[in-house]
Amino acid sequence: MYSQEIESLLKSKKIRIGDKVLIIRGKSEYAGILMPRIKLGDVSSLVIKLPNGYNIGIKHEKDMKIRRLEPGRPIRFKPAEAVQRKDPEKPTVSILGCGGTIASRVEYTTGAVYPAFSPADLLLSFPELADIANIKSRKLFDLLSEDMTPEHWKIIAQEVVKEIQSGVDGVVLMHGTDTLHYTAAALSFMLRDLPVPVVLVGAQRSSDRGSSDNLVNLVSATVVAAQSSIAEVVVCMHGSMSDDFCYLHQGTKVRKLHTSRRDAFQSVNVRPYAKIFYPDKKIEYLRNDYKVREKKTVKLDDKLNTNVALVYVYPGIKPEFIQSLRNFDGIVIAGTGLGHVPTNPMNDKFTQSLLPSLRNLIHSNIPVVIAPQTIYGRLDLDVYEAGRMLNEIGVIGDGCDWTPETALVKLMWVIGHTKEMGKVKEMMLTNYAGELGDRTV
Repeated sequence: MYSQEIESLLKSKKIRIGDKVLIIRGKSEYAGILMPRIKLGDVSSLVIKLPNGYNIGIKHEKDMKIRRLEPGRPIRFKPAEAVQRKDPEKPTVSILGCGGTIASRVEYTTGAVYPAFSPADLLLSFPELADIANIKSRKLFDLLSEDMTPEHWKIIAQEVVKEIQSGVDGVVLMHGTDTLHYTAAALSFMLRDLPVPVVLVGAQRSSDRGSSDNLVNLVSATVVAAQSSIAEVVVCMHGSMSDDFCYLHQGTKVRKLHTSRRDAFQSVNVRPYAKIFYPDKKIEYLRNDYKVREKKTVKLDDKLNTNVALVYVYPGIKPEFIQSLRNFDGIVIAGTGLGHVPTNPMNDKFTQSLLPSLRNLIHSNIPVVIAPQTIYGRLDLDVYEAGRMLNEIGVIGDGCDWTPETALVKLMWVIGHTKEMGKVKEMMLTNYAGELGDRTV
């Protein structure tokens, strides 16, 4: 958005972004395509693309005049028409688009970035894919990662099953990075008996930037889908700040741990499954405790109860807030340290214990699960009095090393199957998808 004054001027002249305009300021005239303002640009300077392709900013002044020369035309990409010939000697990989900017094409008239999802578009943008596998692809949705919901997880799971049933050798899911680890955890519970790998991949930096990580990530993910012996839900992302290798992370044991670095994704409490070297396209396995490819029939188990809250404990948190969660069907508490919340065993006059409120929730048949907000490490509710009190009232999680996000997704999945408190606890403490580690790295 430009300044309110400029926006009003453009509206009065019926000028829109993309229109060809003439700007007259003093004795100078500038003709070109009106561009949107870049995020960090001056709100009071108009940006136009000149016929030579360069953009310039023109400071708005009272004597400046602007008029529309030609209306802009809608710019749409036609999918590329090149068709990959199927090579019977190569595996077939299905690439499904779930959003994010990992695969896109730049329209150079306006600088707009458009998602690229067709097989031909992907091969045009990433020709190396043709050396790895026969590529199938389609778009499920074009969605910002932060807008992803559990309903989208279900659609993704259903479409992955369709692709596996069609006989592909692996599935790659292109996904925005912000909530990618939530989706990875959800699919790990919903897709049972996988015969092939399901690989989530994203890009920290979009394809129109010179430092984009999209090529290395997508090529490496496709190598995993086509060649790896792993048959689980996994995440493939940059392993360093260079373009040398990607890590392959277990779907329930991975988290985005940096806002912008290319190696933002890290395995939590375990080592990654493997390293994928680029450009060699070689896989080096770092663990051998994964489920392997074999002839199995994938089962879809997408029963979720999404009426679950994730709450981080913080100094001064009010018992009334915890009590207000009684309309949820399940609660995950991200506790401090080894798994603590304020319990006030010392009867401090300023501290308010959460214990009565949590007990009331549990007595109302609302399961309460605890996870470590430290991310790394294992819960131990037997070390301090606060933890023992939580154990006594029936909080679930002692000894677990799940991340808060995985605990949240698992509780959704568990209470999608049962609300019987004893069964909920039994299922939460059962290791279904590697979410509960035998030991912590």
